[in-house]
Parts: sequence; C-alpha cells; structure tokens
Amino acid sequence: MKPEILQIGPMLAHVEQVLAESYIVHRYWQADDHAALLTEAGPRIRGVATDGHAGLALDIMDALPVLEIVSSYGVGYDAIDIPACAARGIHVSNTPDVLNDAVAELTAGMMIALCRHIPQADAYVRQGRWVDGGYRLMSELNGARAGIFGLGRIGKEIARRLSAFRMQVAYHGRHEQPDQPYEYFADLTEMARAVDWLVVIAPASPETAGIISRDVLVALGPQGCLVNVARGSLVDEHALVELLGAGELGGAALDVFADEPNVPVELLVMENVVLSPHQGSATEKTRRAMGDLVLDNLKAHFAGKPLLTPVC
Repeated sequence: MKPEILQIGPMLAHVEQVLAESYIVHRYWQADDHAALLTEAGPRIRGVATDGHAGLALDIMDALPVLEIVSSYGVGYDAIDIPACAARGIHVSNTPDVLNDAVAELTAGMMIALCRHIPQADAYVRQGRWVDGGYRLMSELNGARAGIFGLGRIGKEIARRLSAFRMQVAYHGRHEQPDQPYEYFADLTEMARAVDWLVVIAPASPETAGIISRDVLVALGPQGCLVNVARGSLVDEHALVELLGAGELGGAALDVFADEPNVPVELLVMENVVLSPHQGSATEKTRRAMGDLVLDNLKAHFAGKPLLTPVC
C-alpha cells in the first residue's frame, strides 16, 4: 500500500503529479467537510505536505495519530508547531538553500529600485512628463552602509551582493560569527543608528515578533531605509507607516507584511516605498527546486533514510 498523506494546499503541477503517483493523497483544501476528512482518513495519514504559510494547525495535527513527517515548501516554518512535532516524534523538513540566491537577488533589486526611484522614473517616462524636464537626482548604494539583521544562509548571500556594490556591511544576530568579515553589532538599535539601510532576513519566532520596533526605526532615522524580506511579524508595521508618513524614516522596501495579502492603505500612496507581493523565492527555477526538495524529503523518509533538510 502507498503511504497516505495530507496535502494542506495546492502546490506546483509537477509536485502534485509526483505526489499522486507515489502516495494516496487527501487534499485538505478541496474537502467539503474538513472534520469528516480527518475523522475518516486521519488515523491512516503518515505524512503532510504543506508550505510555510499554511503550515500545520495543531488541531489538524491532533487528528493525525500516526503522523510521521511534515514536509514543508519554504524556508520559514513558523506556522508549524515545532516543539509539538518534536514531542510527538514527528519529523519536519523545509526547503533551505535552494532559494538563497533568488531572495538575495530580489533584496538587492528592491534596494536599487528604492534608491534609484525605478518605479517612479518608469511612470515619469510613461506619463510623458520627460518632455517637460529631466527627473530629479537620486541616491545610490555605492559607499552606503547596510546592516543585516540575520546573517544566516540568505543573509550571507545578501551581504556578498551588497559588498559587490561597494557597500559597507555590518550585521546583528544572537551571536557573533568570527569567521565573517563584516562588523558585528551586539545591539540591534545601535546597528540601526550606524547604518543607512537595515535589511531584515531573520526567522519569524515569538522572540523576533515586533523586534524591528519603533525605537529601532527611529534610530534608523529620516535618511535611513528599511528592507524586509523576512516576515511581516518582525516589524512594528503601525510605527513603520507612521514614521514613513512623518518623514522620520527615509524609505522602505517591503516584500512581506503583517497581514498578507492585506497591505496598509497608507503605503499604497507613498513615494518613498517599494512594495512586492512576497516574491522573494518566486522564480521558476527556485520554486521548482523547492518543490523537488519537498518530494525528496518525503521519499527519503518513507524509504527509511535521513531527511535531506531536517528541522526536527
């Protein structure tokens, strides 16, 4: 018998094809009666395929008494109760590394778009305003200082790209990494005060919720810019909007928001922001590699082999 798995939400076509070929798949999001599905199939379901946004709700986990593995599509796993999984002996995997380059590229691209006013300059040309005079002067990344909050796999790729732009790079995290060539700040607020750009790429957790506080944003200052490619929960979004509107923060490049896909309406009309619909890893190449890793972790587990990218 093929192992039975619960697929929480839709996935890429090639992932769904392999899942259907290799497992008995119960599609949770398509079920008319979720409770009935879990009552009927729950006692037999050994695996869950999900993503970093949908995760796995604790009440669903409770209905899966023989669950062995949760294979998640995405690097973030804050929507999965990891301590609960560990306590029950449930393995969890995610898809790190394969998306590092894509997220780092988008980060650099959004920073360039913000300082060089690429969206606004594009509109300036399209609206026929260039004939009335040239566009105003802008800033640049060269020589500016960037502070990275979260010098993990993706943070290091961002640092390499920013260094190529001749930016001065510093970082903040729980611990100093002596093997890294960048300046370390033990205090996040002090780093924000010392840099022109604050790049947020730390994991979401109860400890990091709201960590980019009003005090941190005020320290970044009226010439400083925030870049968030992590999770919206890390930033005090109300303070961010208020300070941007008051000119007490220079700008923001945001790929993530506190209540996605809902974005504060104030941000939609601001000229000093660049907005993106959570597209950090959204390239065909990267998303396919992420899907392959979801499949490979499931395959390894049910073959009795170690997970390729274990979380717990």
